[in-house]
Amino acid sequence: MAIESMTGFARAAGTAGVHGWAWEIRSVNGRGLDLRVRVPPGFEVLAEAARKALGGAFSRGTLHVNLAVTSDAGPPRPRVNEAILAALLEAVAKLPPAAGINPPSYDGLLGIRGVVDYADEAEDALSALEAPALAGLEAVARALKEARAAEGRALEAIVRGHLATIAGLAGQAERHPARTPEAIRARIAQQVEALIGANNGFDPQRLHQEAALLAVRADIREEVDRLHAHVEALGELLDKGGPIGRKLDFLAQEFGREASTLCAKANDPGLSRIGLELRTVVDQMREQVQNVE
Repeated sequence: MAIESMTGFARAAGTAGVHGWAWEIRSVNGRGLDLRVRVPPGFEVLAEAARKALGGAFSRGTLHVNLAVTSDAGPPRPRVNEAILAALLEAVAKLPPAAGINPPSYDGLLGIRGVVDYADEAEDALSALEAPALAGLEAVARALKEARAAEGRALEAIVRGHLATIAGLAGQAERHPARTPEAIRARIAQQVEALIGANNGFDPQRLHQEAALLAVRADIREEVDRLHAHVEALGELLDKGGPIGRKLDFLAQEFGREASTLCAKANDPGLSRIGLELRTVVDQMREQVQNVE
């Protein structure tokens, strides 16, 4: 399963008679899944459908979803409520004739409230657009998923490149002459000799203990081993794919900790340079994995 980015854009549009619809979705980074759906008044049923469909298709990202509806239906059309009109005619027919009063006419009856109203454009548009707009929603969701997958493939290539660089730098640190026990021992011996020469009051036994402790702290073996382990773990996650963004971000933080510790322990210009390069590449990698779903 490939990884997907959390950023993308998709649009789908169509018509049904005199009505038109258009879905647009803009997706950006988010800690979780945040669906922000906007539809015209009267189309709330489509908003609920959008939340349900997109909630099942995506797991992370802030999705700005907009439905635009247009219509060339012209001015509102009058509509006669024939049931009410028939009831009025029946009721009038039962009334006894009255002197000086003309029988009711259609123009009078049509003026009674409720007999004539005007077609609700939103209801008409929803009736005409509901099915095609729902189909369009499925299409725009697929298009967004394809866009996020395409960017995900580009992100994966970048992250794998950073991962290869990190593995190479970890190997350089592991093989660096400055980290051999002999080199560490020589540096500490020089420091001890300088201290003794500067102040004869130092306890030689205590100096020996401190020197041994410094030697242990100066060893970057654990940091290098963890870097190699993290490289392997992150590579396995990329091979697995799917919504792994949070795990990638966690591992990127772990890379950063090991690189910082290596810099602190380096005590050698060459190892310090490697540690600084590691931190730079790790920061670059973390910026990229934060875009992964």
